[in-house]
Amino acid sequence: MNDPSLVFTLLFSALLVLGLLTKFYLATRQIRHVAQHRNQVPAAFASTITLAAHQKAADYTIAKARLGMLEMAFASALLLGWTLLGGIDLLNRAIVNSGLTAYGSLVPQLVLLAAFGLISGLLDLPFTLYKTFRLEERFGFNKMTFKLWLADLVKSTGVGIVVGLPIVALILWLMGSAGSLWWLWTWVVWMGFNLLVLVLFPTVIAPLFNKFKPLDDEALKARVTALMQRCGFAAKGLFVMDGSKRSAHANAYFTGFGASKRVVFYDTLLQQLNPAEVDAVLAHELGHFKHKHVIKRIVMMFAMSLAGFALLGWLSSQVWFYTGLGVRPNLVDANNALALLLFLLVVPLFSFFVSPLMAQLSRKQEFEADAYAIAQTDGRDLQSALLKLYKDNASTLTPDPVFVKFYYSHPPASERLGRMVPMNPSSESATA
Repeated sequence: MNDPSLVFTLLFSALLVLGLLTKFYLATRQIRHVAQHRNQVPAAFASTITLAAHQKAADYTIAKARLGMLEMAFASALLLGWTLLGGIDLLNRAIVNSGLTAYGSLVPQLVLLAAFGLISGLLDLPFTLYKTFRLEERFGFNKMTFKLWLADLVKSTGVGIVVGLPIVALILWLMGSAGSLWWLWTWVVWMGFNLLVLVLFPTVIAPLFNKFKPLDDEALKARVTALMQRCGFAAKGLFVMDGSKRSAHANAYFTGFGASKRVVFYDTLLQQLNPAEVDAVLAHELGHFKHKHVIKRIVMMFAMSLAGFALLGWLSSQVWFYTGLGVRPNLVDANNALALLLFLLVVPLFSFFVSPLMAQLSRKQEFEADAYAIAQTDGRDLQSALLKLYKDNASTLTPDPVFVKFYYSHPPASERLGRMVPMNPSSESATA
């Protein structure tokens, strides 16, 4: 056991197996728990949710969980194939031997990353197609035609090339040219890139996929504007997005950063909620800004990214990092793309086991945003809005508690709505 390469291989294998078994355990718990409660609406929701809607949510949850298990098994097998079974090594050797090195060290590295992304995307296509055109279709959520899906695929690929290729090329160049502290300079560039995307996304990227029109309901516009002024929030505009052309799911969100912030409502949301309920949902989102959740998440992302780049900086110089994952490092050519690719494949195995902590933090922030919304609007409106969204999005009311603690970024309905009752005395008459 003095061979660090062998130790890392064993650690990687153990985490891969343990992670898959844990995911399967959680998924089977979720399926079993939801199925056991399928035929009875929880007492707290008996007067607002029909048995048919409850059963639809249960069936949808179970179907997604079963498909998720297949995806997890396939992803684990694919990861094993790319690493210990020699997939990345074979791909890298083919590119090195192709003569692309004559164009400089950067070109073959970019080709390696692009080829890996293309092959991985093609292998994932069957799951994407099945989920969109079979699972979502079966439960009445998919509104997308194959033509629109194909157009989205072409556009997203184009955006990935136009936006992603230059930043990846810059990162690889820094890894090879910026000395021993390349990881620090790369982190600075990466964070700047992320902030730039936050600014450009609302006006440059998002309109490539959806149409955004100004909110033209004057009464609702006045109501929402008054709420934002009362909360001290300024946005560059209120927009309605044509989400219904892809899905029946409803949502609302803030996008952008700094002066480019805008409020976006799905057209499906405005169809399902009355003005007071829209107000309450928006107040919840404003709560995230009031409690500085967005800034905190950005700071956390900065810190985690810095730690990640520092770790990558160390691992990229360790031969056992490559050989322990079934890859022979290049003896003459640069290994920066290999290091980056392997790091991105391995990190999720380690981060998976700390994800419950991140989920717990997210649920805590959701409770804080709910409390803020209730302080700014009528809690009964937020309750009724959430009930409609749970119903229309077929979100199960009876998730497995362990599954919730591990995965849920939002509290389940029973916890979330249960906390609202004592916070708003006026809601007693509505729930009595």
